[in-house]
Amino acid sequence: MSKSVVFIHGAWVTPLCWERFLSFFEERGYQTLAPPWPGKEISIEEQRASPSSTLRGLGIKEIVDYYAALITGMLDQPVIVGHSFGGLFVQLLLDRGLGSAGVAIDSAPPKGVFAFYPTAIRSLARVLTTWKGWDRVLRMPFSDFRYAFLNTVPPDKQRAIYDRYVVPETGQVFFQAALSLLSPNSATTVRFRNPARPPLLLVAGGSDHIVPPQINRTNYRKHRHTQETTAFKEFPRRGHWIIAEEGWEEVAGYISEWISALPTQSRSGAP
Repeated sequence: MSKSVVFIHGAWVTPLCWERFLSFFEERGYQTLAPPWPGKEISIEEQRASPSSTLRGLGIKEIVDYYAALITGMLDQPVIVGHSFGGLFVQLLLDRGLGSAGVAIDSAPPKGVFAFYPTAIRSLARVLTTWKGWDRVLRMPFSDFRYAFLNTVPPDKQRAIYDRYVVPETGQVFFQAALSLLSPNSATTVRFRNPARPPLLLVAGGSDHIVPPQINRTNYRKHRHTQETTAFKEFPRRGHWIIAEEGWEEVAGYISEWISALPTQSRSGAP
């Protein structure tokens, strides 16, 4: 299996969210890369003060195309690890035949995966009720981030996390995901029956608010026709900040062991 790993962050944050995972995998001999979404190349301070105009209207396809071009240009097809929207992007990239394997952590749902659970609706209510939010760069208040991401993090640590990681975001991706069932050519469409798709591990946090574990379980069941190359792991009492909250080492360790157990594969993902 490849010793290169590309990490894809989710919404509201930057590659800095992977700082612990990057060190963890590098210490185990992996070459790591964590490129930002388009429009997030500037510093966090600059993003907060004056978000890039690139973010306005930036959609899922444009972001996935960006990562696809990057991965296509790599000599060694990497393992792709994504969190939240990054987890959805992992599934879309694997569906294109890219990567040697993929890990989707608390993944945003592809088209056809029911997502309208009460905690998920509450987590995104402000975003989805913003006037013309699909064409705006949005900000998530601390109160919303705390509920959606940090419900399993001790209260005295929540503000520091928000201040360190959170940045403005394109509103387009949220509307594309929420309205996917109404779009015949939704950017969130994954071919669940794709027999050529490289191996995929879906990871869920058992107490996640914004992507409740039911979403990840349904996502896994959608891949039932390719279950020989699909795995699922749920970590109880973990929230959406599963990649950096207390106990993140257990999550990283499980992923590392899953990757190590995979057979050596070619660039195309075939044995």
